[in-house]
Amino acid sequence: MMATKHKINIAVIGAGRIGKIHCENLASVLTGAELTAIADINLEAAQESAARCNVSTAVPDYHELLADPDIEAVVICSPTDTHAQIIQEAAAAGKHIFCEKPIDHELNMVDQALEAVEQAGVKLMVGFNRRFDPNFQKVHNMVAEGNIGEPHILHIISRDPAPPPMEYLEVSGGIFFDMTIHDFDMARYLMGSEVSEIYAAGAVKVDPKIGAIGDLDTVIITLRFANGAIGTIDNSRKAVYGYDQRVEVFGSEGMVTAYNPVSDTHIYSNQEGIHSALPLNFFLERYATSYMLEMREFIECLQNNTPPPVSGMDGRIPIVMGLAAKKSYQENRPVQLNEVDGSNSK
Repeated sequence: MMATKHKINIAVIGAGRIGKIHCENLASVLTGAELTAIADINLEAAQESAARCNVSTAVPDYHELLADPDIEAVVICSPTDTHAQIIQEAAAAGKHIFCEKPIDHELNMVDQALEAVEQAGVKLMVGFNRRFDPNFQKVHNMVAEGNIGEPHILHIISRDPAPPPMEYLEVSGGIFFDMTIHDFDMARYLMGSEVSEIYAAGAVKVDPKIGAIGDLDTVIITLRFANGAIGTIDNSRKAVYGYDQRVEVFGSEGMVTAYNPVSDTHIYSNQEGIHSALPLNFFLERYATSYMLEMREFIECLQNNTPPPVSGMDGRIPIVMGLAAKKSYQENRPVQLNEVDGSNSK
């Protein structure tokens, strides 16, 4: 008879949109973990999530959770500018860590966090949830198994239904770090090769207020991979028809594509045309399954003492790619990744 695996006691730091999703999955969907506490600087938000998830401990100061010896792991869903610090403090407290992307916008802060994790001997998994979307996983697997032969061209389309609030954009680090970073990770994941060179072109086509804070809302990024393949990433802050998330990999023996999920599969045909449902309109709907599956993988890597499926280095490399894209846009030229980080191949 197979032994029952130990349940992992987990606390969540940050009870915003993503924090709530992780709390609810840990409390009601994932059987391998016990959600024991929630922290948020807004105590009312922590208390609301705790009540909804039947958790007895809700605190405003996450340090209380780090000091609790019964808590084995933390899920960091706080604002980006707190991630690196909390990772270092959690590692020092001996807690395993799941951290939402990005670790930080500054490479030196990322490296300090990764060094703390290595020295403490704890596990760190970075929340690139799109790797766990079943459709994108299928594309990855088919490419990896050679079904399309040698990969030649990657195309990622990633367009939001509307821009985030301005107060978020003012501190997000810019489109390459708050939006394209997911696509940078997906490019590496789908192609099984590192990106060596980036060229980024951008514009402000959606809202002039976005341009006024020094950001972009419309970008095209060209990627050159170490294996010789090439790719494009197509981003917009506003697609009026919904959350547009598609990928395509073309190779020597074929092509594999993943289209947008829709709310239903009806198709209505009349003399005016053929009509179907729009794509889902919010990322929490589109990626609900992937958020659950990534947390299940994190729990299982703790139970089985195996490496996390998305490592700290997997979190670091897209930051390097974002820096290269930013430099490319500013200087209007292709940028090698080793121009912004000579250690990116380590």
